[in-house]
Amino acid sequence: MASPSGKWDARYLGPVPHDTSYYAKCMLGGVLACGVTHAGITPLDVAKCNMQVNPAKYNGLMPTLKLLSAEEGSRGLWKGFGPTLVGYSLQGMFKYGLYEVFKDTYMNLAGEEASNKYKPLIWLAGSASAEVFADIALCPLEMTKVKIQTSPNGTFPTAFGAALAQMRATKAETRYPFGSLVPLWSRQIPYTMAKFFFFEKIVQLFYTHVFTEPKETYSKGTQLGVTFASGYLAGVVCAIVSHPADSLVSLLGKAENKGKSVGQIASETGVVTLATKGLGTLTGFQWWIYDTFKSAMGMGTTGGK
Repeated sequence: MASPSGKWDARYLGPVPHDTSYYAKCMLGGVLACGVTHAGITPLDVAKCNMQVNPAKYNGLMPTLKLLSAEEGSRGLWKGFGPTLVGYSLQGMFKYGLYEVFKDTYMNLAGEEASNKYKPLIWLAGSASAEVFADIALCPLEMTKVKIQTSPNGTFPTAFGAALAQMRATKAETRYPFGSLVPLWSRQIPYTMAKFFFFEKIVQLFYTHVFTEPKETYSKGTQLGVTFASGYLAGVVCAIVSHPADSLVSLLGKAENKGKSVGQIASETGVVTLATKGLGTLTGFQWWIYDTFKSAMGMGTTGGK
């Protein structure tokens, strides 16, 4: 679609103009992509967090799930569902929506020639910029979620509202609301940069070497298949990039780590331990949900040549 001014404009390169309505819909797509997927695997997240903070007791995914279920019942496996749903919905809203905003902004600042030449750098800059704001929105809720999930049964409220009130009341101890922001940034910014860069790059490779006709000539099903495959492959890299800091966020919630710096905790725990526990990603599914929503809204799927 041509720009009304006749000049090159990144906001008019897709099937629809990237106006305020477009960015708002991208934000809603991000809510669905991140909020629903993260909330849906709350039991796995509960198990992962407990394995990270108490490996002596919780060893292995299935044994941990069985032990938690025996100790606290099935409700115990869904601890932290509320802050997970709200927190990751907010994070997804800014992650995806602001990525589209920053990507267009940086492309227009660079101009047509530089944008085409340095496209990967724009993907990286756009995703990193978006994630800074996404994590500010997520941090208080992520801290609450971790505290709910890793506190011994009966020692901390599990209800969403009561947990938030308790976090505020004990903010000197819990470092609420932004005590985990630095490790969260160190986890999520590299994760998101990898997530968006490798996704965009793999999509580009698919449409350059496999599906060589113009992207819009392929069915929605084919385009969404490319989306899922690209997201899945990108997700493998994301998990490896982000996981060590992911463990630090959980470890900061342990009582015995009160007052310790992030460096002390990392040193005591060991890089190998931080790098190997809780490995996993929902990246492929998130991209599929996001692009399915965009496609349903007539906005087209993400990426291309």
